[in-house]
Amino acid sequence: MTLPAPLTLERSFARRIDLTSLQLFVAVCELGSIGRAAEREFIAASAISKRLSDLESTLGITLLYRHARGVDLTPAGESLLHHARAMLYSLEKMQGELSEYAEGVRGHVRVHANISAIVQYLPEDLGAFARLHEGIKIDLEEHLSHEVVRAVQAGAADLGICHVPEDDTGELQTLPYRRDQLALVLPQQHPLAAQPCVGFAQTLDEDHVGLHTHSSIYRAMHQAATAEGRSVRLRIHVTGLDAMCRMIDNGLGVGVMPRRAFELMQAGIGRRLAAVDLADDWAHREIRLVARDFSTLPVAARTLVQHLQPPADAPGAPREAAAA
Repeated sequence: MTLPAPLTLERSFARRIDLTSLQLFVAVCELGSIGRAAEREFIAASAISKRLSDLESTLGITLLYRHARGVDLTPAGESLLHHARAMLYSLEKMQGELSEYAEGVRGHVRVHANISAIVQYLPEDLGAFARLHEGIKIDLEEHLSHEVVRAVQAGAADLGICHVPEDDTGELQTLPYRRDQLALVLPQQHPLAAQPCVGFAQTLDEDHVGLHTHSSIYRAMHQAATAEGRSVRLRIHVTGLDAMCRMIDNGLGVGVMPRRAFELMQAGIGRRLAAVDLADDWAHREIRLVARDFSTLPVAARTLVQHLQPPADAPGAPREAAAA
């Protein structure tokens, strides 16, 4: 059978790329010199130079500008360096995972989750899972909610755990995981601290300490402020909820975070701060499990999904139990 021309070219290209040459190319780029790369890799400089020339000939492009002081990357070389690093990193991860299978690991689950899920619920849930399933290893990474969705779509994660806007899932499937309630965190002496709940509009005259502008919490805050014809006075950006509390504790503004996250961190900041629930509808949120297709997940991932379906009396447990 004759393969289609594009597929033939792709296979031919893959077979002609030498991993050792890519590793040496990356070394030369990192050190800026063929000679220094030769010393680090314990190989003759002439052998590296020959491999790089062969690589350029195979690709039909110039990758390096050679000069007396060393080498500089061409635009094509910069592109190859990016892809070569990604490929070599993936190979290292593959080697690490396969070696763990040899040591008794029975499955890997790649999970991407947002900060709300990681701070509030996942430590206990994943800890309990690990004790029940010692042979399954979980690789967990923290990302913004939209990045979690993108990683699942791209296949970089088996399972996502995040806040998912209904119009942002595409062909992905979701299941309920937990609910959370956003609250305004502020000093105990603040006038709003005595109220049972506040509307977000009441906070728009305050300086805010907030998370990244692409976080789901900030996006909701921005939309709410825009609906009022106002803007959020976001004076300080932080990358974590603990840093937000410390900033607020030192008088730098107020902040919005999940109430349970605040309660879990309160021991570290004493009782100088208070949390007042936001009365707005968008402050009642749902954290969902996200996958391309739950039925086709590997056994280890399906086992984790089943474990993460909380009982009705669990903190923040959702009322419904079916896929959206």
